[in-house]
Amino acid sequence: MDALFTPLAGALGASVDQVKLIVCLLIAYPLGSVFIRIPSSRPELKHLFNVGITLLFFFPVLQLYTEFFQLLASVLATYVLARYHHGSQMPWIVFVIVMGHLTVNHVIRAVYQYSYEKLEVTGPQMVLTMKLTTFAWNVYDGRRPAADLDKWQTAKRVTKFPTLLEFLGYSFYFPGMLVGPYLDYADYTDLINETVFKKLEIKGKKGRNVPVGRKRVAYRKMLEGLMYLGVFVTLGSTWNYGISLTPWFAEKGFFTRVAVYQICGVFERSKYYAIWTLTEGASILTGLGFTGIGPSGETLWNGAANVKVLVIEFPENFKVLLDAWNMKTNVWLRECVYKRVTPAGKKPGFRSSMITFATSAFWHGIALGYYLTFLTGGFITTIGRLARANIRPLVLGAPGTPPTLAKRAYDIAGTVISILLLNYAASPFMLLSAKASFWTWWQLGFYGHGIIGVSMAFFYLGGARWCKSLQYKQAGKLTRGISMVGTPVEEKQLMVPPSLDQIVPPQK
Repeated sequence: MDALFTPLAGALGASVDQVKLIVCLLIAYPLGSVFIRIPSSRPELKHLFNVGITLLFFFPVLQLYTEFFQLLASVLATYVLARYHHGSQMPWIVFVIVMGHLTVNHVIRAVYQYSYEKLEVTGPQMVLTMKLTTFAWNVYDGRRPAADLDKWQTAKRVTKFPTLLEFLGYSFYFPGMLVGPYLDYADYTDLINETVFKKLEIKGKKGRNVPVGRKRVAYRKMLEGLMYLGVFVTLGSTWNYGISLTPWFAEKGFFTRVAVYQICGVFERSKYYAIWTLTEGASILTGLGFTGIGPSGETLWNGAANVKVLVIEFPENFKVLLDAWNMKTNVWLRECVYKRVTPAGKKPGFRSSMITFATSAFWHGIALGYYLTFLTGGFITTIGRLARANIRPLVLGAPGTPPTLAKRAYDIAGTVISILLLNYAASPFMLLSAKASFWTWWQLGFYGHGIIGVSMAFFYLGGARWCKSLQYKQAGKLTRGISMVGTPVEEKQLMVPPSLDQIVPPQK
């Protein structure tokens, strides 16, 4: 079938594999409309449809024959282990096997020096790794007492083990097979059985349970994805992080280099916006992602989103930015790594954060650039948490009052610093090699490390203690004001408030 794609690739100036990937993502749209028309009373047909379309993608279109059987091996190994191993180590065994298999293929990719333009097994395998390891934890949680589980674990636990056909349908769910989004098994069964739609007790067209508005949202996502793709094709090939390695960049002044790098970051990210938005739309057409009815009676389809573009480009802080980027992967890392490596009865801290960032780097590949990015990201997350705990309460006004001038300045500073740190920390992720990464950071004056170093020195060398004392003084003044119009408050209570949150509730 390459004869069909080669002329199109030449016209667009892209590789044949890139064109094939986009074509598969677009084909998933009409196929999604076919999928949702299969009645929920015939779930086996929906499972077979998922497997059949995935085979269509991998065999005649992408020509990834052995790659598919590699993925099938991981699926079957997970199925057998989760079904017959009832010990507490089962999820970790699955994690090691599936991640180990992925890492082997990452090594092969590095040895053969495959470029991003070549489509091979690691992309789909990264998505499948999230699915399989999440499933293992869901099965493990289904065997634990309900009292030991948190809200997410209770909602996602698997108490009835699936048949092999059900598990294959889940593993090879076609809209998200190549680049995501990944979904957990509970969401998949709800999709197959149309559980969420049936709870609404409303009827869509022709008496079906599916509410209206799905196609409108889905095809709008398709247009958005194609727009981002056009931006990347026309501008991303020139304005990207690799510009830091050119003589032109080195000749510019420091502030010009920093400004240009922020612009390049937007175009660098556009390719991810494109593929994730395209797959979101195709998933919506299958019925995935329904989140309820809006205030005006419109249907909402936000559950399949993997990225929030405006939040990323204009974030309030770095935490908000991370939560809006690769959202499904964030859920996986939080629920299957961050919480699981934290000892029972303790809150996750710096150790859990660094293990989680290391896992994310390991999942992405073996290039040193990944580890530089996520190691830096761990420190950025730490200083962000310290700032929210120590500085942010000082600029909040009284409950119910408009944001103070200090709060507005804090938010603007948070947006600017978050974008600066994002483009600084993300550059090794795209440049991959340590040499290119450190050269880029040198060209940027190591400003990101400067921000991190100054911030950590401030908080750990007395700044946090000083901020806390100001918080107590501020809270005490507020309490005195309340006591003047309410019941008297003893002086001892004013000196050390029992809880700052009781006096100044968290505000946005």
